[in-house]
Amino acid sequence: MRPFAYERATDPDGARALLAAAGPGARYLGGGTNLVDLMKLGVEAPGALVDVAKLPLATIELGADGALEAGAAVTNTALANDPRVRAGWPVLSQALLAGASGQLRNLATVGGNLLQRTRCAYFQDITKACNKREGGRDRDGCPARDGDHRNLAILGHSEACVATHPSDMAVALTALGATVRVRGDAGDREIPMPGLHRLPGDDPTRDTVLEPGDLILGVSVPPLADGARSTYVKVRDRASYAFAVVSIAAVLDRDDDGTVRDVRIALGGVAHAPWRAERAEAILRDGASPDDDLLARAADAELSEARPLRDNAYKIPLARHLIVDTIKELM
Repeated sequence: MRPFAYERATDPDGARALLAAAGPGARYLGGGTNLVDLMKLGVEAPGALVDVAKLPLATIELGADGALEAGAAVTNTALANDPRVRAGWPVLSQALLAGASGQLRNLATVGGNLLQRTRCAYFQDITKACNKREGGRDRDGCPARDGDHRNLAILGHSEACVATHPSDMAVALTALGATVRVRGDAGDREIPMPGLHRLPGDDPTRDTVLEPGDLILGVSVPPLADGARSTYVKVRDRASYAFAVVSIAAVLDRDDDGTVRDVRIALGGVAHAPWRAERAEAILRDGASPDDDLLARAADAELSEARPLRDNAYKIPLARHLIVDTIKELM
């Protein structure tokens, strides 16, 4: 165990001040369900932890416009089981309940969930080379590309990294068009989803667009249209406690005649960030009532730029069927 300092913050500004005073190696600590694991593995070695789990950011409220406002310190269990979330945003509740175990959900927070780091075996094993962990932009590519990559990315990856983002909640928030509220050096700002997480490019060490010292305050989720339906479907290697091989969050709103008024689709398990399926959405919004051919064309368009590796090409037909079957279910 490497020694580290520990401070508990009581308000957001105090948390930011403590982090700044602790130096560049300090990290915020929420529920610790990911960060503490990485510290045990030696992947993370912060010189100081600033505990933000008890900040006054644990409320779930409905705004005047009907939006869901959830603080960063709200636990995954509290958010998933809130009656207003279950009724108004079922896709979000389903995604949260699909993640981890009940014990972990009791500790994990909204802010920490968004900042989960990849479960790529090369990233989590300090005996292996990893561009994401070591920050080596000049390395000869990502070792997972020719190694164990069965569950890694097929979309948006680069020579430097083929890792996938592990959060179920973030996939649902991406489909819902949520906004993340952040406090930084320049004050408070809002970051839309998609937009918080980034693709690896030549710097896979950065998972998000957050700047050093930025503190997530919470998320805002716009209300669904009356009559809109939503769902989250997760395909995994075993029935419980497993990360997604491929997952989908979908929202569908149709007119009385069956034509699509709005559709939003996000995929998990396929990229370095939750993947908004904008090509598929555009085809499904073309004014027609979706049939099997249109659904297949939409799915194929979304996956047309997939670049599978040696052992994960199976994710393309899997994602294709998941898009088609999920939209048909919502219909």
